[in-house]
Amino acid sequence: MLEEKTNVAGELTPELSIVMPCLNEAQTVGTCVQKALAYLEMYNVQGEVIVADNGSNDGSQAIAAGLGARVVPVSSRGYGNALRAGIKEARGRFVIMGDSDDSYDFLTLQPFLEKLRDGYDLVLGNRFRGGIAPGAMPPLHRFFGNPFLTLIGRTLYRSPSRDFYCGLRGFRRDAVLSLELDAVGMEFALEMIVKASIHHLRITEVPTRLSVDGRGRPSHLRSWRDGWRSLRFFLLLSPRAVFLYPGAAIFLFGLLATLVLFTGNIAVGRIGFAEHTMVMTAAAINIGFESMLFWAFAKVIAIQRGLLLRDPLFEKLRQAIPLERGLALGACMLLLGLITFGAAMADWFNVGFGALTRGSAIRFVIASSTTLVLGTQILYGSFFLYLLDYRATCSTKDQLHPR
Repeated sequence: MLEEKTNVAGELTPELSIVMPCLNEAQTVGTCVQKALAYLEMYNVQGEVIVADNGSNDGSQAIAAGLGARVVPVSSRGYGNALRAGIKEARGRFVIMGDSDDSYDFLTLQPFLEKLRDGYDLVLGNRFRGGIAPGAMPPLHRFFGNPFLTLIGRTLYRSPSRDFYCGLRGFRRDAVLSLELDAVGMEFALEMIVKASIHHLRITEVPTRLSVDGRGRPSHLRSWRDGWRSLRFFLLLSPRAVFLYPGAAIFLFGLLATLVLFTGNIAVGRIGFAEHTMVMTAAAINIGFESMLFWAFAKVIAIQRGLLLRDPLFEKLRQAIPLERGLALGACMLLLGLITFGAAMADWFNVGFGALTRGSAIRFVIASSTTLVLGTQILYGSFFLYLLDYRATCSTKDQLHPR
């Protein structure tokens, strides 16, 4: 038996807080509260049940309070707002959260608590391992949406979770509070897993059974809308996936193709590629480079706002290319662009500024414009990165030496 602790008032401090978000769940919240309290008594766990009510108008609050739950009113609508308020008000060292629609059995929480006692920071339910009752999950979600979006989350953030959307999960309260979760809606559940993975918290899973909810009304979820919100959130915290990898691929393809076409026409079977194709490949160079530049901007901002951890490799790259080197590189690219443009003008001069019959002049013009744009991007990008660092440095100095 774990040693029981008391607070300043001499009351027993709960080991576990069971938090349920609620919005007009009068048909099921009572059952969920009763099961949660029965679980605490069955396993002799010092705990509490909290219902974070999001503005119910069907009497859910009175039902929950009458059965022994502590009701926390939450005026700001949203799944994330309700859970964040409930977690903040929780007094337990550990928290288990679950929906109040009776789709999860609160009598079966012991595996979660055991894993938390073993030292895990976040214990996620896995409905695909625990079983999904017929009709409990729409086929679109079960066979496509959930597996597909979970795969994206696992790939981008190297998370061990195989069911990102299970609403039943347990965690160390202080560990989750340290993540500073701020999503107001259904993204809250995703944000918890993503940030826990980014911050290298100890994460595990336990099988969880999903039953048909007892609300008797349609779910708040909207498949395609919420699917897009999930994908949007995944990409928000992964600048590499959005900017760096696609940008690098486009840049390298454009650079290689442009260099090949600069030397002359290329024929692949009956298809010929000449200076007109080079216009597009040169555009790819600038598009790819711009995307990679946006990656650097996004990375700096995300680190400064605490969305991503500091990256030693990225920091070394930044230190290797300070403002002065960036300006020098940009100036060199501009000079190279002007020299290339001069070569094109020489070709034009040789024909008396008349019609050009050779493609070399066009190739020089394309190379010149591409190089000039790259040089300009490097110049302005270096200044913008310096500005971002300068603001962060000034903020740090102000905190250390307040005026």
